[in-house]
Amino acid sequence: MIVATTSGTDISVAHTQTCDVVIVGSGPAGAAAARTLSRAGASVVVVEEGGVANSGETDGFTAMADLYRDMGASVTSGRAPSPYVQGRAVGGGSVVNGAISWRLPHGVHQEWLRSDGALEQTLDWASLEAITTQIERDLNIAPTDPSLAGPNNLLLARGAEALGLAHRPIARNVRNCEGRGQCLQGCPIGAKMSMDLTYLRDAADQGARIVSSCRAQRVLVERGRVRGIQAIAEGGGQVTVHAERVVLAASAIQTPLLLMDSGLTQGPVGRYFQCHPGISVTGRFADPVRMWTGATQGHEVTGLVSEGIKFEALGFDMAVLASRVSGVGSALASGIADFAHLATWGAAIRAEAHGRVQRGWWGTRRVRFDMTPHDALRVRRGVSVLGKMLLAAGADWVALGVHGWPDRIHSSQELDRFAHEGPRDLRAYASVITHMFGTCRMGSRPEDSVVDPRGQHHHVKGLYVVDSSVFPTNTGVNPQTSILAVATALATAMVSS
Repeated sequence: MIVATTSGTDISVAHTQTCDVVIVGSGPAGAAAARTLSRAGASVVVVEEGGVANSGETDGFTAMADLYRDMGASVTSGRAPSPYVQGRAVGGGSVVNGAISWRLPHGVHQEWLRSDGALEQTLDWASLEAITTQIERDLNIAPTDPSLAGPNNLLLARGAEALGLAHRPIARNVRNCEGRGQCLQGCPIGAKMSMDLTYLRDAADQGARIVSSCRAQRVLVERGRVRGIQAIAEGGGQVTVHAERVVLAASAIQTPLLLMDSGLTQGPVGRYFQCHPGISVTGRFADPVRMWTGATQGHEVTGLVSEGIKFEALGFDMAVLASRVSGVGSALASGIADFAHLATWGAAIRAEAHGRVQRGWWGTRRVRFDMTPHDALRVRRGVSVLGKMLLAAGADWVALGVHGWPDRIHSSQELDRFAHEGPRDLRAYASVITHMFGTCRMGSRPEDSVVDPRGQHHHVKGLYVVDSSVFPTNTGVNPQTSILAVATALATAMVSS
């Protein structure tokens, strides 16, 4: 059963609540904080801009309209603009992601401590590992069952094996999965252990109140101390929540913007934005693949993670897949008729670049991000290896989707040439950003961090940030489990303070 909420669509007049802690955002970070704090006895209100996901079958475009910010079409600015994708629903991104679960890599944790040893106060390795083990139990995280993998995932395994690259079934937070391939639309049977079905429901069982369809507008501060938040309900009513502690968990985009809108611009708020740009390559197989069936993302290739490149099988709803077919008229019809034979695999790039989140003209969001020349080399290598894996798995041809290169490539030799001669100009590639970090990063030095090692704002007592915006760097792997672990650690520290 999906967690019950008070819907902001029903709030048309001024509305006031009082609690110990108000949390902005109900994705993995907000849900973990709500669960931890409510279990400790705090009265908690969670304010979420999105609505409750409808159960049952839905097509990809309807899901994008209902459950994604800007229908998944938010775009960065810069030399090579790229879409960035965010969930906007009770449960946040956990409702619409592929359920991929990775522990925080030890090497990334070591990077964080080398940059600021004080982070070990709340993020010591042993504690994070213990928290993560509990998360894996709570959310039934386990490798994808081969019987649910489907041809798309099994072909990726075959291609990786042929190239000698380490690979494995993806660990996913699901229970009773039927392999319907609809993770990105919100699971129609509730098999994905998303936050609206798990941690938020646990918090509600402990008395937490959840207000959906209600957008936070500013943090209320008085003489250096937080006093609550103001928000606007979808029904038009002004909502005020009075609280001695405010926890921001609205994402690496929305959290810094909320701080700016509240006049809290101290420190590098909005700066040091990092992400994982994703690129993809499509191959055509003689036998049907039907990439919209089986586990949406059930297999991954880890052999190049140390180089900052991680490969995954991708699954798309047919309506979304149709939007990726080029041509018009008979050419478009021919491409759609060939749907069943196509497989698309992706690579997430651990980009070294830093960007910035700001308010633009007329209050718009502006996310400035430009990858570095080294990032461009990783992108090119990722495309080349994806193409080789597809051919090694038996594809007739591959489509790189790179400007200036043939629509179809048939040989590994052509991909070798691409690996050396392919464009370094990132405008030639199509990429999509799904994982974002770092815009309110934590640290002991107020001049280069926004919150301290316990997640509390350096300049406002009682104001905390617990989402991926506090991460000192990106992680190079899917971050949901890391976000849950870090938010739980910070909320636990909050309880003891």
